[in-house]
Amino acid sequence: MNIIVCVDDNYGMMFNNRRQSQDRVLREHILSLSSRSRLWINHYTEKQFSQDSNSAEHLNVDDDFLDKAAPGEYCFVEDAPVASYESNTEKIILFKWNRKYPGDFHFDIDLSGKGWKLTSSEDFPGFSHEKITMEVYER
Repeated sequence: MNIIVCVDDNYGMMFNNRRQSQDRVLREHILSLSSRSRLWINHYTEKQFSQDSNSAEHLNVDDDFLDKAAPGEYCFVEDAPVASYESNTEKIILFKWNRKYPGDFHFDIDLSGKGWKLTSSEDFPGFSHEKITMEVYER
């Protein structure tokens, strides 16, 4: 599976049981990136995509999405630890907000170890964020 996560400069994902931020251009980017596969999300994340009518074709909503995703499929993770799925992960895609938000739930995979290599990095403007950075890590 391919894991997609949004993080701040401290690898924070959430604060006080809420996502730190969201951006509609980022959602479009995620839908495009995963368009030839399945995109798995949980019910918490489903709320972000409820207004994106073109997402229904390949969007799969299940709270056990990390257990159900097959090789090559994408999981957009906002509120779940992912380290226990690292051995099944082919690619990690980080979208960085390029800001420091308060965070109490953090991305839990050490990308400096276990053979992860940064294979690409791209900046693009978001709707509510001047710059979002997409980093792709592969083994």
